[in-house]
Amino acid sequence: MAKKTICAMCGREESGYVKMVTIIPGLNLCSDCIEAIDEARDEALAEKSGDAPLEEKHTIPTPVEIKEFLDNYVIGQDNAKKYLSVAVYNHYKRLEDIRQRAAASGDVAPKKRGSKKKDAGDDGVEVEKSNIIMVGPTGTGKTLLVRSIARLLDVPFTIVDATVLTEAGYVGEDIESLLTRLLQACDYDVKKAEKGIVFIDEIDKIARKSDNPSITRDVSGEGVQQGLLKLLEGSTVLVPPNGGRKHPEQKMIPVDTTNILFICGGAFEGIERRIAARLNTRVVGYGKDEVAKKHQRENLMRYVTPQDLKTFGLIPEIVGRLPVLTSLEPLDRDALRRILTEPKNAIVRQYVKLFAMDGTELTFSDEALDAIVDKAVEYKLGARGLRSIVETVMVDAMFELPTTKPKTFEVTAQYVNDQLEKARFGELTAK
Repeated sequence: MAKKTICAMCGREESGYVKMVTIIPGLNLCSDCIEAIDEARDEALAEKSGDAPLEEKHTIPTPVEIKEFLDNYVIGQDNAKKYLSVAVYNHYKRLEDIRQRAAASGDVAPKKRGSKKKDAGDDGVEVEKSNIIMVGPTGTGKTLLVRSIARLLDVPFTIVDATVLTEAGYVGEDIESLLTRLLQACDYDVKKAEKGIVFIDEIDKIARKSDNPSITRDVSGEGVQQGLLKLLEGSTVLVPPNGGRKHPEQKMIPVDTTNILFICGGAFEGIERRIAARLNTRVVGYGKDEVAKKHQRENLMRYVTPQDLKTFGLIPEIVGRLPVLTSLEPLDRDALRRILTEPKNAIVRQYVKLFAMDGTELTFSDEALDAIVDKAVEYKLGARGLRSIVETVMVDAMFELPTTKPKTFEVTAQYVNDQLEKARFGELTAK
């Protein structure tokens, strides 16, 4: 009879669930004990060097500091910035509270939800997670806002397009693929991933197709919303490490989503009609407040409520798990003009740097910038359209100048119009 391999620390025998590592001949340790030794060593080294754990050294920026940072990258949208800054600040205060309560109780890990045990000094109040949903037209800065916050906090961050998600068993990506990408963003460090940020874009595209029951399954609409519930609320999810479809032989990674911040965004095209119907906004009549009424009709998105999201097609359970609702305003001409030049990563600054790498000083006249903005407004392209227009205008120069290498190059309004006409930009963007 073969001699069984036993762990020298805990005494467990090797099996399909317990893996053994031979340290030296005759000395075997299971993987759990090795992990415990590694953690104890790291804590001892940190205590000896006087260094606090990373979580303790990390200071949470205040909402004002978060908004000031966002101002460097996103023009306008002050209301959305305030909502995001407060929500993110409260979320990471909540994580700090969990960490402190766990440290006070002497637990290695924070208590699981539903635990009856009280920590010393614990008042019994548990702050719930507040996921966020942003509503606004395309090209108004939803993705840029979230990406900038993740850069500031230096936490794992991933962007997922909801349009590719389907119910399990159907062609498309499973819900768990959201967490696979988050794990990939932090080199499969589960503890870091469990405190990251997931931005689910195009959330409006998985809205319920109809309130009426159908004989066909809505596998990319309400079915996906039902699958998202467990992630948004907070639960331990088994994630396939390599993404794709799950297989019985594939080893899963358990990830607790309780402390992952989910931010959803969508254009919700057509929701203005539902808001107008709820507000009973009138489009005829005269009076001294006609200008205010006109402005109200032009920016109905600011009056969006959870009820509007429900009538649009989001199921009530999803709306309830996205308690922080904010809207982004459409970008006017002045905002688009500022976006071209003011942010740290402004489009114009990027092209100036590209040309400087080839030894050419690139400049844009004020009239040229105005012409670019006019085209973006004319074709209703938003902030993303600015990049497309500038790319179309500069493509010939970027092709020729690395060879000719002039000292300077100025972009004028006439050059902008000539390049757009040459590329037939209006025909390409016409619907």
